[in-house]
Amino acid sequence: MLAPGMAEWLRRRAARSPDRPALTCAGQTWTYAGLVADVERMAAVLAAGGIGRGQRVGYLGLNDPQFLVTQFACGWLGAIFVPLNFRLTGPELAYILNDAGVHTLFADEDHAGLIDEVRASLECQRYLRRAAAPGWEALVPLMAQAKAAPSPAPTHPDEVAAVMYTSGTTGHPKGAMLTHGNFWANNLNVMMMSDLASSDVALNFAPLFHVGGMCCVSLPILMAGGHLVLQRSFDPAGVMQAVAEHRVTVSFAVPAMLLFVSQHPDFDRADLSSLRGISVGGAPMPEPLLRLFVARGIPVNQGYGLTETAAATIFLDPGRAQDKLGSCGTPAMLTEVCIRDFEGRPLTEPHARGEICARGGNIMKGYWNRPDATAAAFYEGGWFRTGDVGYADEEGFYYVCDRLKDMVITGGENVYPAEVESVLYEHPSIAEVAVIGAPDPRWGEHVVAVVALRPGASLTLEALQAFAEPRLARYKLPRALRVVAALPRNPTGKVLKVRLREMGLE
Repeated sequence: MLAPGMAEWLRRRAARSPDRPALTCAGQTWTYAGLVADVERMAAVLAAGGIGRGQRVGYLGLNDPQFLVTQFACGWLGAIFVPLNFRLTGPELAYILNDAGVHTLFADEDHAGLIDEVRASLECQRYLRRAAAPGWEALVPLMAQAKAAPSPAPTHPDEVAAVMYTSGTTGHPKGAMLTHGNFWANNLNVMMMSDLASSDVALNFAPLFHVGGMCCVSLPILMAGGHLVLQRSFDPAGVMQAVAEHRVTVSFAVPAMLLFVSQHPDFDRADLSSLRGISVGGAPMPEPLLRLFVARGIPVNQGYGLTETAAATIFLDPGRAQDKLGSCGTPAMLTEVCIRDFEGRPLTEPHARGEICARGGNIMKGYWNRPDATAAAFYEGGWFRTGDVGYADEEGFYYVCDRLKDMVITGGENVYPAEVESVLYEHPSIAEVAVIGAPDPRWGEHVVAVVALRPGASLTLEALQAFAEPRLARYKLPRALRVVAALPRNPTGKVLKVRLREMGLE
């Protein structure tokens, strides 16, 4: 399959529509020609510092046009982009930077201090930030003086374009190697399954260092020739304001973000009429929240994917959101999906639960410097093991039950926390809920509900059990209730269940 490198397809898009708006952030707009000009200058700055094919360039900072400029500049040179989670500590960042062998690091003004704290342990050879500071080169004057780099370096679809580190729950994070071909296939998947067009305006407030922000919104809309509106971070009021101001047509969010938007006092009167769809992923969408947005006339395009799949794997058309409530959809155009039992054997019976596996052009090449982990992540034939439990119905629609590692086994019965959470979310006193397992001397484990309550609300375990009992089997009912001020979440909105366990909330 022809798969131009990232920089090449951006160059072609700019040649086709140079004066169209490509990117808006903080009141400033770049045309496609202007964006490519910045990419060329950034590529020249990187090349002058010794960056070439296969070398790694790191980026640490909030959402910013410079993130995308740096990513495309890496593609221009055949270098490898390493986006960093800005919520990590200095030692955590140091591990990733050294594991990836990052040569040049850009950090924004808000996060450069984290790097300074661990500078002595780093192996990076060059440090860039916008303004000069001790130990840092100033990027702004370098960009102003740079001459445009030559045409993009030819790249093979199998060449690594980015190493994106997964948030490991045990041990160190692993770097998923995503190729130019992976990004190309993912963009096509999103464009076809979401009907993206050059007339679309896409709003991204999810972190760009995560595949949700990068691969579900930003890169696909740019390849489609549309207009990307970028917010530096998530803010519910800012989201609604941006939709109204820019007449946003499409966006991406994790369910927690939509929950916070729906709880904002302006939600009922906000002008969201331009939205023709919101793609949702990262966690199962609670049914009450789905119904709330559908009632507002906002189609919700649920989907499923991981860092290792460059995101786009399964999509649910908004038109099936009601009759396929709870489903994440059918396989993307360029991806195959199957269910296998826990010994790796394919399961073909409808509703048979097993591990979701996928293969296709969007599946990662492997884990950076982790051949053993790479081998363990794939079955024969290129089938990637997602680590998620799910099933397919009679029509081939897929459902995600939960992460294998989050499943609670009580008295020999499997309890999928997402199923229990979906029921508990409907309790009027609950603002947030997470279900985890706790050791039980009799049953092995029992179900624990960790909740954050709405203002002024109260809740007892007995009341919660009485509420859920008509809809859940008795073994699925919470046997313990823990109330917290707020659930701990990572930057993408996922609940950190490992943190709940570490806090002793089980």
